[in-house]
Order: sequence, then C-alpha cells, then structure tokens
Amino acid sequence: MLAPWFEGERLPGEVQLDSAVILNRADGAPSAVVWSRRATDDTVEDAVRAALVEVNRREALTGAGLADTVVDDVQRFRPQVQMFSPASVSGGEVSLRDRLPGIIGLALGFLLWSLVVTGASMLMNSVMEEKANKVMEVLMSSASSAEILAGKVLGVAALTGTVLLAWGAMGAAGFAALIPEIGADVAAVLMKDGLLLYLFAYLAGGYLMYAVMFAAIGAFCETPREAQTLIGPIMMILIVPLLVMQMAMRNPDAMLVKVLSWVPLFTPFLMSARAPSGPPLVEIIGTMAGMLVTVVVITWLAGRAFRAGALSGVKLEWKSLGRVLKREG
Repeated sequence: MLAPWFEGERLPGEVQLDSAVILNRADGAPSAVVWSRRATDDTVEDAVRAALVEVNRREALTGAGLADTVVDDVQRFRPQVQMFSPASVSGGEVSLRDRLPGIIGLALGFLLWSLVVTGASMLMNSVMEEKANKVMEVLMSSASSAEILAGKVLGVAALTGTVLLAWGAMGAAGFAALIPEIGADVAAVLMKDGLLLYLFAYLAGGYLMYAVMFAAIGAFCETPREAQTLIGPIMMILIVPLLVMQMAMRNPDAMLVKVLSWVPLFTPFLMSARAPSGPPLVEIIGTMAGMLVTVVVITWLAGRAFRAGALSGVKLEWKSLGRVLKREG
C-alpha cells in the first residue's frame, strides 16, 4: 500500500507524493497501476495511458520486423491537410481570414454578455445602496421614478460605453502595431455590411433589457442577500447564451442556434455571435424587432416595479410580482 507515502508518513518534513506509477505487463502488453493523492485527478492516468499506447504500438511494429527508424518515421508523421471552400475569401483555400467571423462573433458575444451583466449589476447595487441609505426618498421628492430610472440607466450606460471605447481603442492600436495584417482583416469583418450598426443595436437593446430589470430588483432590496434570491432566475437565463455561443462559433446556422436567436432574452448575445458570419437579413430584422418590442414591454413593467419598490419597504418575491404591478397600475 502506498497510502502512507501520500499522507507524508514515510517522507521527511511536509513532503508528500503527488502521484506514483507502477509499471507492469499484463497478457504480454504494457500495463500500469497509478496512485494519485487526489481521487478526482485523472491527468496522470490519461498521460500514462497515452504513453503505454505508444509503447505497445512501437513493440507491435518492431515485433513485425519493422526497423526502429521506420517506426520513428511512422510516429512522427503529421499529414498536411488543406481545406478549400467556394465560400472562402479567395474562392479556394480556407485561411484565418475565413475563420475570423466565427472567432470575432464568439468574442463579441462574450463581450456583450460581460458588459450587460457588469453594467446591470452596477446599476442594481447603486439602487440598493441609495434605498438602504434613504437617499432614494430624497431623490423621489424632487424627480419622478421614471426620470430617476432613466438617469441611472443612461449614466451606467455612459460609463460602460466609455470603458468599452477605451479598451477598443487600445486593442485597435495593439493590432495595428503588432499584427497589422490580422488587424486589417478584423477591421474588414467589422466594417462589412453595416455589422457595427447591428452590434450597437444589439448591445443597446441587451443592456437596456437587463439593466431595467436589475434596477427594478434593486429597488426592492437593501442588501445583496435579498437581491440574490431575485436575480437567481435571471442569471440562470443568462447562462443559456453562454453555452450556445460556443456552438454558434462552429456552426452559426445550427437549428438550435437559429431557434434560440429568436428568443428576445437571448437575441442580443446569440445574434452578436452570429452577425459576423452573415445571417439572412430577414433574421437580423426579425430578431431585432422582437428584441425591441420586448425591451419596450420590460421597460414599462420594470418602471412600474421600480416605482413600487422605491416608494415602499415591501420585500418582493417573484410570485407576488403580478400583484405589485397590478397595484401600481
């Protein structure tokens, strides 16, 4: 038993074994017993298995009469594979320029997701702090709830946009200075067919949709603990596009990706990921229209909820949201 060696009982000081491999042969083939200090770590097991496969292959080939040099050549062989597509920029071999739309789409989708979650969370925390410190009551005495909500949403949007522009400018300068060829290709993809306008629309719609929801939730909470119970379902919704965006990079026209792109809560992220790959114009217009309608409805509902939360000390639960909105109406 090797357990004492892993628990430090057989080694001086605090030294402990991380892994141990006992090599053997079973039925004439290489085999091994692997001990690991962490039962959930299969890294060493996978590495040993791969090494034994190579050893067994070499023994089989040399046993069949092949020279060691031939065996080495076989193992070192890496085939040269070229991919061609009529859809490539050159009309022939596929290059990095042809794969850039998928890469850029995935990066933009993740960037949008990060901006929306960060900006909406900042907005919610700001509202919670003002309510807990009774600042909200002072604000409500001099401005309407709609004006306060609009000011907060636009203020955080301006801050987020400034940070985005600064990082974008530094990234563009870095590309231009270090890898100008790739930088030119990235710029060509972003400037193609009004892509930047689509991305801006999806960014604005996605931010507004979730920002007003988070602000309304913050109006009913005074501590992060209270907010966690309410934003849990929203965060579960936000996890879905994170998973699907990776599929959109490999196949932006996959049925699941196309269907979920029409769900307004997912539209900003998935369409941002798909847009560089050139989806049909009808999908761009249709999903954007659905997103804008949803933004209007959610903004209206969130405005009523924000007013109800700012003017009362009611602790909101999802099951009581309907009653709160009805009372405000």
